[in-house]
Amino acid sequence: MRDIERFITGFRSFRKDYFGPDDPLFETLRHGQSPKTMMIGCSDSRVDPAILTNCAPGDIFTVRNIANLVPPFEKNEGLHGVSAALEYAVCSLRVEHIIVLGHSKCGGIDALMSGEYGKEGEGFVSRWMSIAEPVRERIFKELAKKAPELQHRAAEQASILLSLDNLRTFPFIERRLSEGALSLHGWYFDLGQGELLEYDPETGGFKKLSAN
Repeated sequence: MRDIERFITGFRSFRKDYFGPDDPLFETLRHGQSPKTMMIGCSDSRVDPAILTNCAPGDIFTVRNIANLVPPFEKNEGLHGVSAALEYAVCSLRVEHIIVLGHSKCGGIDALMSGEYGKEGEGFVSRWMSIAEPVRERIFKELAKKAPELQHRAAEQASILLSLDNLRTFPFIERRLSEGALSLHGWYFDLGQGELLEYDPETGGFKKLSAN
């Protein structure tokens, strides 16, 4: 119950900060939202996109899932939560940026690389992590003799690039990209160093966005 009490206390602080007479933010937000950025992040409790970027309510439209993965576009009768969120963000909210935010020490990628995600049979996690199976295969092929820590970091970053590629398979995203109305970004948060890195298409690697 201690956590619940802390959350309630936290909400009181939130309400005081944003619903007081000196802050008109929610007076505007109650009429609708108009974020310019969508962020696809990991469900990991240590990596909250809004906290990492010091955003206020209404700044970013956020989707979080295990290992911050984006599935490829497909038409079938399944329930596609990430795809639905993408459609809403791009077609209804008309966001101008989509950021895929990965991070170090990712449990989903650790399970992928160790093979743990397949041991329980075809559960939800197993099917979800299969999206990144091409990453696992490529890392073990190209970095076969490297230490597991280096392989996992490479897989964490490669999964971001996989998600960026999968974003481009959505017709409504590709259309906005061709119009110059949408930009895609790959970010990687290093938990150990407290640094944020961005994928640089020119070098094919990740570079620091902030060093301070």
